[in-house]
Amino acid sequence: MKILTCLAVLGLLGTAFLLGFLSLRDTALTFDELAHIPAGYSYLTQQDYRVNPEHPPLLKDLAALPLLFLDLNFPDEGQNWQQKEAPAWWVQFDLGTEFLYGSGNNPREVISWSRIPMLGLFLLLLLLVFLTARQLAGTKAGLLALFFAALSPTLLAHGRLVTTDVAAALGALIALVTWVKFLQGPSWRNMAVAGLAFGIAMSLKFTLVLLIPFFAFLILFYSLLYEKRRLKAFFVYAAKGAAVGLIGVVFVLWPLYQFHVAKYPAERQKRDTAAVLMEGRFTAPEKLTVWASDKPILRPLAQYARGVLMAGQRSTAGNTTYFAGEITAQGNLQYFPILYLTKLPLAFHILALLALLGALWMFLPRVSINSRSEIYRHRHKITIRSWLKERFVLFAMILWVLLYFGFAIQGNLNIGVRHLLPIFPFLYILVALGLVKTYERIPLPFNKRIALLSLTALLFWYALPALSTTPHFLSYYNVLGGGTENGYKIAVDSNYDWGQDFYRLLRFVEENDIQKIHLAYFGGENPEYWLGDKYVKLNPQEPPQEGWVAISVNELMGGLAEPAPDYTGPTHYYDWLKYKTPTARAGTSIFLYNLNGN
Repeated sequence: MKILTCLAVLGLLGTAFLLGFLSLRDTALTFDELAHIPAGYSYLTQQDYRVNPEHPPLLKDLAALPLLFLDLNFPDEGQNWQQKEAPAWWVQFDLGTEFLYGSGNNPREVISWSRIPMLGLFLLLLLLVFLTARQLAGTKAGLLALFFAALSPTLLAHGRLVTTDVAAALGALIALVTWVKFLQGPSWRNMAVAGLAFGIAMSLKFTLVLLIPFFAFLILFYSLLYEKRRLKAFFVYAAKGAAVGLIGVVFVLWPLYQFHVAKYPAERQKRDTAAVLMEGRFTAPEKLTVWASDKPILRPLAQYARGVLMAGQRSTAGNTTYFAGEITAQGNLQYFPILYLTKLPLAFHILALLALLGALWMFLPRVSINSRSEIYRHRHKITIRSWLKERFVLFAMILWVLLYFGFAIQGNLNIGVRHLLPIFPFLYILVALGLVKTYERIPLPFNKRIALLSLTALLFWYALPALSTTPHFLSYYNVLGGGTENGYKIAVDSNYDWGQDFYRLLRFVEENDIQKIHLAYFGGENPEYWLGDKYVKLNPQEPPQEGWVAISVNELMGGLAEPAPDYTGPTHYYDWLKYKTPTARAGTSIFLYNLNGN
């Protein structure tokens, strides 16, 4: 059985690796990668954190490691790097364009090599999902959770890109699991491991600062499980929890950020910090961050605080977004629930519902309200406390899913289901555990066989999207969302069109011998670099009357959408394409129109 388990694990990991790796080179540079890749290379070669401070450095460092073995030119003399004045937000993207397309480097080589470590992180996440589920409920649960994660279209889409979302899922998983282990056994060893895991999580995604109040709540709740010494337990755990956090700061965050600001001039760091934080209301944390940004010992932590505050500003300010026929600059409470419902395979939702019903089935006999005896209520109270102490990690996972999902819903930054990835590993683990435990409690062999056949059919259905939509994982929508073909009508951006199909557009232009093409492109690539004289930037206000037009669907839907009540920007500037049928598509996300044929 151990050999079969190892083979199954290797098979699923290998399948996920192949699905990601074989589509890696043909996936064009996505929007955020244009900033992340040169930023990471600048961190390792310049030890200067002036670029892309709104994201932590660790993932970008890992992506840049293979680039150190290439003979690359970095534009450290150009104005995008020198930044004589405090840089605007888009300067990081200008630097990315200069590094990849204007410095004599091979952009496809740089992009491909920087993505290899991302696949490594993705596989590490899958392995930890398996190990965590197996430890909680056995090998069957581990394999089932791994199956869900390895064949998740959303994880496959982002697991090959130099972006922070899959890394955030990894950070959340290792931090939560080690924190609960520390609570259940607060030894120095467990404290050290939890502290290092906490520091790593904080170095992967700024939204994971939510773990801080969440962990504080877990301390409070875990202390309440003690009958006679709750207050003492709370103070002991609070002190040890603070020590865990300090370990993460001292041994991970501070040295990591110290390396990254070592050659970042202190006066420039203070200038840049003040410029970006003073754009809004200058709060006490912002004042403190600016004050600390040129102090030798505090500079690393000030740079970290700057990133957290910038992430908070971005989340509050929002982003111009197309959603369900409207364009808006504000968040929509329906955005993440609908994206969650339509971007995950429908089979998973059915399996999750079965797991939930099974969990209630197992739990109901213990909480029956028919008995009103004092003895039963006392036994029931003890049972609940014992259950929580024994399975506190499951309680913590459920609570984290609810907290993070609620945080995402109320935020203004609606740019992709990828922002829910920090809860995906826990969903897969919880559903796997629920299904396995439910199956084990089915009483009759015949019923077990029926359940097993039904589960097998649903798992096969779940696997189909990952296999049938490859390599277009990013654009995947289930049947409720109109399928991959029509999912863009719900939401675009990183849900559907992030620039990933640009190389497929190049092939279409070459195969059809197109000499001029009017293009409106959304993504990280540089059309002029690749197309040369064939490229004409599409002006929607002066549409061409003939020839070929190519347009990223993210641009198209923004120009066809109805304005939301809060939106005052331009709309309907692509109405001249509203009733035209695309002649072809490059991949899923770039529509092509032959105006000579329409």
